[in-house]
Amino acid sequence: MWGLRRILVSFAFAILSLVSASEVARAQSTLRVVMAADLKSLDPVWTTSYIVRNHGYLIYDTLFALNDKLQVQPQMVDTWTISDDQRTYTFRLRDGLEWHDGKPVTTADVIPSIRRWAARDPQVAQALMKIVQSITAIDERSFQIVLAEPSNLLMIGLSKPSAPLFIMPRRVAELDPGTQLTDTTGSGPFVFKNDEWRPGEKAVYVRNPKYKPRSEPPSGLAGGKIAKVDKIEWIAINDQQTAVNALINGEIDMIEQPQYDLLPLLEGDPSLELVTLDHYGAQYTFRFNVLHKPFDNAKVRQAVLYAFNQEDFLKAAVGDPRYYRTCKALFGCGTPFDLKTGWEDKLTSDMEKAKALLKEAGYDGTPVVLMATTDIQVLNNLAPVAKVLLERAGFKVDLQRMDWSTLVARRAKKDPPPVGWNAFFTNPSAVDVSNPALNGFTNASCDSAWVGWPCDKRLRDLRKEFESTLDDKRQRAIAEAIQVASVEYPTYVILGQFYIPTARRKTIRGNVQSPVTVLWNIEKDGN
Repeated sequence: MWGLRRILVSFAFAILSLVSASEVARAQSTLRVVMAADLKSLDPVWTTSYIVRNHGYLIYDTLFALNDKLQVQPQMVDTWTISDDQRTYTFRLRDGLEWHDGKPVTTADVIPSIRRWAARDPQVAQALMKIVQSITAIDERSFQIVLAEPSNLLMIGLSKPSAPLFIMPRRVAELDPGTQLTDTTGSGPFVFKNDEWRPGEKAVYVRNPKYKPRSEPPSGLAGGKIAKVDKIEWIAINDQQTAVNALINGEIDMIEQPQYDLLPLLEGDPSLELVTLDHYGAQYTFRFNVLHKPFDNAKVRQAVLYAFNQEDFLKAAVGDPRYYRTCKALFGCGTPFDLKTGWEDKLTSDMEKAKALLKEAGYDGTPVVLMATTDIQVLNNLAPVAKVLLERAGFKVDLQRMDWSTLVARRAKKDPPPVGWNAFFTNPSAVDVSNPALNGFTNASCDSAWVGWPCDKRLRDLRKEFESTLDDKRQRAIAEAIQVASVEYPTYVILGQFYIPTARRKTIRGNVQSPVTVLWNIEKDGN
């Protein structure tokens, strides 16, 4: 009898040991990802870099977020009300919000977080703060924002996907906005391991066991953020062929943005798959500097609209038509403001029209100083196409190649060429330009505008009207008017949309469809 009991007890302990071992294996699952860039800064307020933004989404949370339909949804907020005059917004935080150190999230953290973010964000927040009369705490979980006038800027700002309002502990949020933070305490689904961060090598995140996700399913950047792996490692591999080899060999699990020319190799491996996670994609843009000849003349800029065509650029930069589309909508195709009015005959390489506009403008042969990158794979092949098309239209072009960091530093200069510049390419997320308030390229507020410094009263008035209009139909009409006005006073040229698939091993599933590469909800078979 006692012998049988000992056998049963031993068997029970064996079963418990197996369960325990299984739990350990599950808890130790590690997702290894090669992101599009190396993490060199930790402060998503101090920089607008997408890689730092992605880092922020892992460790912080936001008051609101956009779902997959680009609709504003609550995130840290539980309930909110708007006064009848559309000027007073009252918010209440949801239960269970804790910092990684176990302290509760309160309005004493939220309010300075809003102010620090607003001091650095020129696209929405700084315009918003001009009409904010007060931000006050009602109690530890409730706060109120009062506007001087009705505006859609508040909800656009609180939910913007890039340069987002991440809520930080008060001690961090009260830092000077010009000083980079070092304390990475957040309240999000993952905890950043500062002691394991090695720029140029790896960044490490571990699951936050205290995080209380929302009950809704994930949708875009909204809904429940469930950390299903115990650990995430961002592995820095600069050479794309090396990264692909590591994925094939099972040394990593995902590559965020593989090179287009390596996609056939990835598609040929049965252990891998390509998934397009951002169905809005990104927008290729050609940005003018309106301060200096020849693009200080609107008719000269109009000539470029006729000289260019999107297909040539997309073929050169992307190649595979599965991953691009022509699109003449300033605010992106597939977005709520998918409008093409005014651009129907533009971007057709109508060289006769382009030449006629140059003659009418009195173009004197001043060279276009075109800055081009050498180290951004998705941008590298655009400049030669532009040079050919511009020269066919009658422009002289001085193509100057440089690395991206040099280009970024130089584009901030207002000096005339040769120290300064006339044009360059970039590629914002389509979601980041999806309405007139978010789209910094159509902001024509002179010295306050983004680099290139367009200055046009019509565009400024329309933008202001959009910001103060809460009616959806009226907003759409204003967006259409901006689309038309941008033909008369071009601030940039849209060159189509493109999509970069993520490469992953088939042991990975659950990636969220989102304009930002977020790593919650992902499951992994094995460790």
